[in-house]
Amino acid sequence: MTTTATRSASEVAAHVAATIDDIFATIDGWRALVEEQWTRDAAPSAASLDPLVARFAVPAVGGRTLLTGAGFVAAPGTLADAEWHLAWWLAGVAGAAPRRLATIDDPRHEQFRDYTTLEWWRIPALTGARHLTGPYVDYVCTDDYTVTITTPVVVDGEMVGLVGADALVDRLERELLPVLRGGRAPATLVNSSGRVVTSTDARREPGSLLRGDGIPEAVRAVDAAPVILPGGGSVLACGDTSLALVIGA
Repeated sequence: MTTTATRSASEVAAHVAATIDDIFATIDGWRALVEEQWTRDAAPSAASLDPLVARFAVPAVGGRTLLTGAGFVAAPGTLADAEWHLAWWLAGVAGAAPRRLATIDDPRHEQFRDYTTLEWWRIPALTGARHLTGPYVDYVCTDDYTVTITTPVVVDGEMVGLVGADALVDRLERELLPVLRGGRAPATLVNSSGRVVTSTDARREPGSLLRGDGIPEAVRAVDAAPVILPGGGSVLACGDTSLALVIGA
């Protein structure tokens, strides 16, 4: 007995968008909680915010979820008791409880890292909008291919930090690859830079750049309407997730 693929390219793109939108909606809820707490505090501090962050971050990375990291990162100088502050929780290994990421927040320390230079901070700070970074190898948290989604926390027009989450690419692949394979043509999911998230073509590894006639330009240009490639394939936007689906190329 054989089965026939029934999903159109637009249906595959919509499924990808719905999966990522669920993560976006979760993070938007976290942002609202932090902004509310911030406005209630006369002098916002790590001591007052960290318990709140733990209440949403720890459950988010516990159990069987797509997320492996979650938390809040403060803009330098905005907290009363910490010049630099990162409150981030990681999923436990082999059933262990989630753990807090150990960080070095003293700029004088030789291993201090200025997180405001990293893409997951830099782009939301520039645009004022949420951003999906990756896939990239996260040497700080997981040593594995990861995507990070971050969105600004804004109070009185000022970005005071951001909330976000990490998802391992292999977990996303387990969720999304069966859907891509159910389409009517070979499919590759890429980020806004053309970097592969997952693909029905095993030769296209996560994190690699997808090259081909017209593909980089199409990925940058795609909007509501599909972009037809010179070779006959097409590129579709996956909603407003910044991801794109490259079909038949």
